[in-house]
Amino acid sequence: MPTMDCEEGSFQTAPTFAGLDSSHTSIDAARFSVIPVPYEATTEWITGTRHAPARIIDSSRLLELYDQELDRDVSKCGIFTTEPIQPVLSRPEDMVNKVEDKVNHWLACGKIPVLLGGEHTITLGAVQAMCAHYADLSVLHLDAHADLRDSYLGARCSQATVMRRVRELCPAAQAGIRSLSEAERRYINDHRLSIVFWPPTAPSWLEHLMTSLSGTVYVTIDADVFDSGFLPCVGTPEPGGPGWHDLWSILRAVATTRRIVGFDVVELAPEGRTGDVCAYTLARLTYRLIGYIHTYNERQEAVHHG
Repeated sequence: MPTMDCEEGSFQTAPTFAGLDSSHTSIDAARFSVIPVPYEATTEWITGTRHAPARIIDSSRLLELYDQELDRDVSKCGIFTTEPIQPVLSRPEDMVNKVEDKVNHWLACGKIPVLLGGEHTITLGAVQAMCAHYADLSVLHLDAHADLRDSYLGARCSQATVMRRVRELCPAAQAGIRSLSEAERRYINDHRLSIVFWPPTAPSWLEHLMTSLSGTVYVTIDADVFDSGFLPCVGTPEPGGPGWHDLWSILRAVATTRRIVGFDVVELAPEGRTGDVCAYTLARLTYRLIGYIHTYNERQEAVHHG
């Protein structure tokens, strides 16, 4: 797609991720497009996920652009913030299709999409777009909940069914799971799905998780994957989950051995000062994962060019 098509009507006039100036947020310089998706329609407990993209972006201006773990200024890879995808409230399927269209657009522009939700349903739209671009796609799902119901409250497209729909499109591996229905457990057992329940018990759980992923991966991170004592501001908090370093043991392993072609961070429900802290934590996670993806791509390009 010509560059002009990618630029037209796309510049973000609201605050940008990490507070990056125009030289970093211009589309030509950017390898990553941060896409706010303030959609919330099927949440049934703690509301407010529609406010998460703005809160994450606002808190991200406090990030140090230098990341000590990667020993680099991650912003130099180019991070552009798009205008938010405006919610469609007619049916969840309509919103999924709108997300798919927007992600398709940025993929055609050669960008790596980073979605900030909003509720988890938006992941389905992103994966639909990804599957059209990458034949060998697999999905890594980090969450407290299995999200494998075939339908929930009469709906087949919702935050509670999103991974059932994703698995109809491509293979997936899941980790952090510690809350699910009996029907979901039967489905997992019947189909021998790759699931790491938390806390993991098998010594080789990370190796097993990695072998379940293809070489091309889309990552979806539900904020409630974290232990609720560590990150409480989520739509459906669950105790007993991983902490920051636990989660990075997974993300680091994937980001250094697989080609991550996009990711999302969803289900933050920020409120008050605690919400600010949680939003900043997820901004830091987003920024570092962008850095890991860019570092992996650089190394692969170096190998390819000798």
